[in-house]
Amino acid sequence: EVQLVESGGGLVQPGRSLRLSCVASGFTFSAYAVNWVRQAPGKGLEWLGFISGYGHGTSYAASVKGRFTLSRDNAKNTVYLQMNSLKPEDTAVYFCARSTTEWARWWEIDYWGQGTQVTSSS
Repeated sequence: EVQLVESGGGLVQPGRSLRLSCVASGFTFSAYAVNWVRQAPGKGLEWLGFISGYGHGTSYAASVKGRFTLSRDNAKNTVYLQMNSLKPEDTAVYFCARSTTEWARWWEIDYWGQGTQVTSSS
């Protein structure tokens, strides 16, 4: 069974940093890209970034580029989302999601995690 479990969310002051983790199981982790998506209160889904299966390729949304960084440790079946200089508008539920191949993007997502809440507020 494919599973993705996010962790690391919480309450953080604006300007501070937070690192989210996504631990995967039930499949050959390095064979699949991982995307991160968030949903702010009352809004739709927003794609944040993508990392390829072996981590050689990344791409980010303009809203987070330069502040958020994706990395992965395939030995631990884990993808990390490092979030720096957080803003109140970053408040959302953050999801990791598997795509169908090593380089597949957000439109090819086939499995989702349950999400973790991030709140940036003073």
